[in-house]
Amino acid sequence: MFDNGDDMAEPSVRRSKLLDLIDCPAPEETSVPGEVPGPGAVLRPEGDPVAVARREFAVLLGEFRRAAVLVPLDGAGDLWSAEQNGVRWICAFSDEAALARFAAARGGAGREWVYRRVLGARLLDVMVPLLPGPAGVALDAGGEEGGVLFPPVAGIVPDSVAVDLGGTR
Repeated sequence: MFDNGDDMAEPSVRRSKLLDLIDCPAPEETSVPGEVPGPGAVLRPEGDPVAVARREFAVLLGEFRRAAVLVPLDGAGDLWSAEQNGVRWICAFSDEAALARFAAARGGAGREWVYRRVLGARLLDVMVPLLPGPAGVALDAGGEEGGVLFPPVAGIVPDSVAVDLGGTR
């Protein structure tokens, strides 16, 4: 028997790889332009394009999870999805204009497109696990400014279906 939990083993904590993308320690040193940082130097995030991109993606993911996006329905009434290189992508759009551009690009601008509003978090946490095989969400696919992919990896989709953690169906 344990007293006050003193003899309990530390629980195994698995960090999300997404957290690694947004962790930026406080700078210990600042770098001078043109100077090679010394050992142990930590660059400011704004000076490191990879750290900036990681932080921007984390912000974008958070915004997507909180946003209601439009997901067109196929002829059977299911969420529109497409397969690319073995990954099934649920197609979602940030607004009706983005959906209209997608429809026009597919030659379907003249027909009625039925869609549902779904929270991004619901797509990632509930709908992706229901699809067979690896799946993610493609936001504004085919858009002029380029879309965003939310792939089936830890920190984006549930661990049980994250391909980098061995999630399979």
